[in-house]
Amino acid sequence: MDTLPDELIPANDAHRLRTLHQYRILNTTPEPVFDEYVALAAQLFNLPISLISLVNEQEVFFKANTGMPGLERVDRPDSLCSAAVLQDKVLSFEDLSANSCQLINPYMAQSAGLRFYAGAALRMPNGDNIGSLCVIGREPRAITAGEEALLMDLADLASRTIQLRQLMLDSGQLREWQQVQAELQELLHDNSALARYLTSRTGTVSANEVDLRGVQQRLQVLHRSLDRHMAEVARLSPSANQENQ
Repeated sequence: MDTLPDELIPANDAHRLRTLHQYRILNTTPEPVFDEYVALAAQLFNLPISLISLVNEQEVFFKANTGMPGLERVDRPDSLCSAAVLQDKVLSFEDLSANSCQLINPYMAQSAGLRFYAGAALRMPNGDNIGSLCVIGREPRAITAGEEALLMDLADLASRTIQLRQLMLDSGQLREWQQVQAELQELLHDNSALARYLTSRTGTVSANEVDLRGVQQRLQVLHRSLDRHMAEVARLSPSANQENQ
């Protein structure tokens, strides 16, 4: 059972917003690596919609979006992603028509025909949650413990990619960031191909524990790639790395 606070705006929101703006990713144009993250999430969960959100003071901005074309931002009180940043575990609703989030205006989800939501916070090194990676469906759906762990792992990967992006851009490594993006995109695309194969057989990756473990092991390759690039940026620009602590 989720234990959300009584208010949508947390007490630490000013600090959280400073952290969000530190990464200079709010209101930026789409970048292929983040598009690949939501494509992979939607495929792994066999759901039509996945979003990477960034929760600003008044609005929620969607950095990446699959399944809801044209949706760039919504008011903060209208987005379940605004509630997802309030806790460090997965926020999920198996059937929004029967049990919606009391902190959020239900009209947006109802008008779009959304029934299932699961979101994991984008948690930064200082502990602030700046947004979420979520998967959304138009039919009621349960979520397993294994799927929650998988969604949190994907959100962690996306969070670390945001960190790496900032480090590289702040240290003037624009061309190198494009190269790193291409590498990460290829790894994510390979995982999407595996997910398509697995979901074609069983409907969801979590239906088979062996499949789920296989996906999680493949995601470790992404973690290692991010570790390697972060270490390289820290070696070349220690001051940029210190600013991110």
